[in-house]
This record gives sequence, C-alpha cells and structure tokens, in this order.
Amino acid sequence: MCNPKITTENYNMQMALLPDVDEKKPLKRQLAPTFKPYDNRQIQVIFDIEALIPEHHVARVVDEMVEAVPDEQLFFHYKGGGRSSFHPKMMLKIILFGYSQKVYSCRGIEKLIRENIPAMWLAAMEQPDFRTKTSSVGNE
Repeated sequence: MCNPKITTENYNMQMALLPDVDEKKPLKRQLAPTFKPYDNRQIQVIFDIEALIPEHHVARVVDEMVEAVPDEQLFFHYKGGGRSSFHPKMMLKIILFGYSQKVYSCRGIEKLIRENIPAMWLAAMEQPDFRTKTSSVGNE
C-alpha cells in the first residue's frame, strides 16, 4: 500500500527503532559514554556504619533512650550461667526499633536486622541464627 507518485525506491513501510547512520556523511565528534564505576561483586568495607544514619533518625533516639537505662536494672532479671545470650540493651534497642517500624514478629525483626542499616547499627552487626536444622531421625 504505497502511493507510487510520492514514494521513492528506498521507501520502507517498517518503522526503524533507531535511525540509520549514513556512513558516507562525516559524523560529528563522537565521545565514548562515561559512567560512574559500578561493580556490585567487589569487596566493600564500611568502617563506620553509624555515619550512614542521619542525625535525627529514630534509631539514634532509641539508642540514646536505652543507653540511659542503668545496666543493673537490666541485669537484675538475669540469673547467670548457661549459654551466652545477646546483650539485653541490644535486644531492647532492636525490639523498640522494630516496633517503631511496625515490625512485630521475630522473623520480621530478623529480616529488618539483615536489610536495614540503622537496625544493623543498633544490633552491632549481630544477627540471629534461625536456620532450621534437618533432623536425622528417620533418615537411618
């Protein structure tokens, strides 16, 4: 369906996605594309994770509030002995921060610690180990 009066021999009905480059014409000076360096597989070291948290962030408020509680008030509830546990101030900070972010389940708080930088800072990069272990019962 073309009009022979207005079409030429080079007429093409298909629309090209990119314009054709005529190699006969001298091109303007072409520059190579420049990008900021990007390699998400490189080793990255964060020396001070606290520097990534804004000054008036809720995590800083939670941190200051819990640090104001004397250790004796928290340690009074622990009888001692047994397997070592996480520090009570760290646990309190994480729970309060999780609640402030509307995260109430232990799995949700675990995910928050793994994915949220302020939560990582409050937990001092500690992470719970909820991995399920396969039972050897019945595999014999």
